[in-house]
Amino acid sequence: MKSQRIKDITLMGILLGVLFTCKRILEFLPNTELVTLLFIVYAYVFGKKTYIISVCFTILETFVWGVHNWVIMYLYIWPLLITVVLLTRRWAGYMFYTVLSGFYGLFFGLLCSIPYYFIGGLSMQVTWWIAGIPFDIIHCVSNFIIALVLYKPVLAVCKKAKIIMEGNID
Repeated sequence: MKSQRIKDITLMGILLGVLFTCKRILEFLPNTELVTLLFIVYAYVFGKKTYIISVCFTILETFVWGVHNWVIMYLYIWPLLITVVLLTRRWAGYMFYTVLSGFYGLFFGLLCSIPYYFIGGLSMQVTWWIAGIPFDIIHCVSNFIIALVLYKPVLAVCKKAKIIMEGNID
């Protein structure tokens, strides 16, 4: 039992490291990231443990970029995506998650605009969201293409990692 806990913590650390590194590597491309895909796959394969990874990811991002409004956004944006995957993983598949990834990119700005409602009212929220729509379109297209190409291979690697960590294979 204790050995399994150590394996879980180790695996979550590795998954977090992959997530964080992928985010850093693609920073030079606006609104192009692997974070959405990785959270979808992690939630699909590893379940509720992905919530812990999302909080740790937000903490690491805060260490790098400092505290700002986006920290609040990340604390609900990623858990929301994880929840959608957990609720759909029994029946959803490749195309569903590819489309979800694209839509999540498209509506990322809308979801991120929620705190601005409380800061400056509806006009500030809508203005902030509309100003970011061109970036949301880029985010949508890049998320869709990334998921279309990488979902299956990343899913296969994560499933194999889970089997290995559970001790079912050497």
